Amino acid sequence: MTKREKRLLLVAAVVGVAAVAAALVLTALNSAVAYFYTPSDLQKLEKTPVGLIRLGGLVAPGSVKFAEGRETEVNFVIKDEFAETAVSYKGVLPDLFREGQGVIVQGKLENGRVLASEVLAKHDENYMPKEVADALKEQGRWKEGETP
Repeated sequence: MTKREKRLLLVAAVVGVAAVAAALVLTALNSAVAYFYTPSDLQKLEKTPVGLIRLGGLVAPGSVKFAEGRETEVNFVIKDEFAETAVSYKGVLPDLFREGQGVIVQGKLENGRVLASEVLAKHDENYMPKEVADALKEQGRWKEGETP
């Protein structure tokens, strides 16, 4: 083998190893990434998102239903101005969780219902998660002067 062939072989080996490493990293990240949606966004999707999602909006008034005899199983609806999405959650809810309150849930979408593994509640009247504020701005419903 000439020097040129050895160098070419070395470069090919380095590129191959880098490609395998990048593929492994992307595969690992794919299972850990959670995309943010609003109920309207979910309604517009043509195919069901696979993996973890985050859903943000307001808890619909009158929608919170605890499973009979179980305070840690709850079903509720998250809504925005245009759509609603049902949510099921097993676990202890945050103290600030209530109807009409802003929340973000993380979980999987199955048969039009989010099976939540985590529920995050808004902590005061001035706070809004960045993802929710950005979604409101995209939909043209953001009022200038509001604190994100």
